[in-house]
Amino acid sequence: MRSAWRIGLIALIAFAAAVAGVYVARTFSEQARKSESELHAFLHNELKLDAAQETKIEAIEARFAVRKKALELDMRAANARLAEAIEAEHGYGPKVTAAVDHVHHVMGEMQKETLEHLFEMRAVMNADQARRFDKTVVKALTADAR
Repeated sequence: MRSAWRIGLIALIAFAAAVAGVYVARTFSEQARKSESELHAFLHNELKLDAAQETKIEAIEARFAVRKKALELDMRAANARLAEAIEAEHGYGPKVTAAVDHVHHVMGEMQKETLEHLFEMRAVMNADQARRFDKTVVKALTADAR
């Protein structure tokens, strides 16, 4: 009887961990999309880019959209591996640990490539535009911290 209770408790903990993982992933994703759309609107509506800058930034955004889609697919796959590991181990074992590490790696790659994308766009701007862009990026990154 005690064994059944332990298995039930482990299953409950694994379920809670999976729900927490989904919540964190969704929250991260939704905040990133909101900040991204606000930054995109600021970039195209308020920085008064000239035609040449618009053309260069559109090309940068098109290249990044392809890479971003690939990274999002990697993130889905990493989350699926984490779910499989939780289902297999019913606890925080070596498979779950490895899966969590992989999720963090993919998230880190997405963040690095997003920053590279931002800096590539920034390089197209004049000094005043870059200063205003920097302020908006910092505001987006610290919105929940204030």
